[in-house]
Amino acid sequence: MQSQGQSSSNEGHEKCTFPNRSPVRSHMHLIGHFVAAMSTAVLLISMPGCSGSVPEESATAQEPERGPRTQPGTAMGLYEPGQHDLYDGRFVISGARIYQVGTLNDESPWDHMGNDGTTLRPVGGTAEIDVDEIANTGTFRAELELPEGKYVIDLEEIKEFSPCQDGGIAAFLFEHGDSGCGDANWPKSLLYVAGWGMGSATLNGEPLYDDYEIHFMVTQGMRDRDLVAHYPLNSKTSEAGAVNPALQQLDFYIRSPEKNDANHPNREVFDHFFAMEVTWK
Repeated sequence: MQSQGQSSSNEGHEKCTFPNRSPVRSHMHLIGHFVAAMSTAVLLISMPGCSGSVPEESATAQEPERGPRTQPGTAMGLYEPGQHDLYDGRFVISGARIYQVGTLNDESPWDHMGNDGTTLRPVGGTAEIDVDEIANTGTFRAELELPEGKYVIDLEEIKEFSPCQDGGIAAFLFEHGDSGCGDANWPKSLLYVAGWGMGSATLNGEPLYDDYEIHFMVTQGMRDRDLVAHYPLNSKTSEAGAVNPALQQLDFYIRSPEKNDANHPNREVFDHFFAMEVTWK
């Protein structure tokens, strides 16, 4: 939690008082008065609340570093999953009411983030998560009905691409935006569970992609109820990400290792989907 700033006034502190001094009547008394005055000065400096200077520790209070479990400006703390005696690491989650950003056959350059919601299309099917976050094992599979046909994504190898991904399956972490974990294509969000790795996709039973990168994440509401992502949010008033914690979604993609800087994101292939109905099982 952030430290409260120290007031520059003495309000709330006890008033500083000192003993009365007798008039100086002799040189000895003068010397005694001088010694007493010096003692008083030392006392004034050492007494809390009597100095206008801010203690160094308060003036240099350190914000936490940006990372998967800490962010500056937070107003509460959470126990990590592993701190709970009953935590089993198992996440079984289904995503429905799925939308695709763009299509499979968009000509480059394209934008497959679609924050303004104008390039979305609803698709049939579900996305299914069944993973063990502790063991970094499990499955992610999306079976979707697109206008082009039956489209299936399979995560075949769970793989960590950066340390904040905690072995390839991670739970209760901050990612994206300015979190210090992941890219900035999405706003910073608390991720309830997320996975990374390599996998494949088929279309109508025929191989479409092989050995492509896959990422899924169950997040706070990155899109509003009209499917618009307000990101970047220029009127942001805090360090919190541009998300609505009253909503939840499942976002996932499959992308090519090959890059293409004409596209957004900068990949030759970036098939991007999100589910607005998330069911925990």
